[in-house]
Amino acid sequence: MSRATPAEHVAQHGFTVHTRGRGFSEITDKVAELVASSGVHTGIAHVFTAHTSCSLLISENADPAVRADLERWFARAVPDGDRIFQHDAEGPDDMPSHVRAILTGVSLTIPVHGGKPQLGAWQGIYLWEHRVDPHQRKVTVTVFGH
Repeated sequence: MSRATPAEHVAQHGFTVHTRGRGFSEITDKVAELVASSGVHTGIAHVFTAHTSCSLLISENADPAVRADLERWFARAVPDGDRIFQHDAEGPDDMPSHVRAILTGVSLTIPVHGGKPQLGAWQGIYLWEHRVDPHQRKVTVTVFGH
C-alpha cells in the first residue's frame, strides 16, 4: 500500500505556440522538456492554455489521419457560419471556435514518473487551433511532486 506524501516541489513555465490557423500543433516535446527541467521525479503536470478559441488534447500521434478525421467531424458538428450563433464579432469561425474549445477543453493533467510525462505509446499532446487565421497561443505547464 502506498502512502500520501506532500508535494515537495512546484515548477511553472510558459511558452508560446505560433499556429498556422485551424489545425493541430504538437507540443509533446516542449511539455516533456519542461517536465524534465522541473526537477520533479514523481508527480503531476498540469498543462493549460488561457484562450477561449483553442484547446488542448491528448490524441494519437502516429497517424495524422486521426487528426484530419477529428477536424472533419468537428466541421460537421460545429460548422462555421451556422445561423444558430449570434456571436460572430470576429467572423463566421468565432462562436464555433468557442464551442469547440468548450467541448475539448483548455487543460490537461498528466502523471509524471521518472521525470517524464506518462503518455501511452501512441499518445501526443496537441494544441488545437480552432480559428481559421494564425494566432499566438500561450501555454502554461505547472509541475508538482517530488
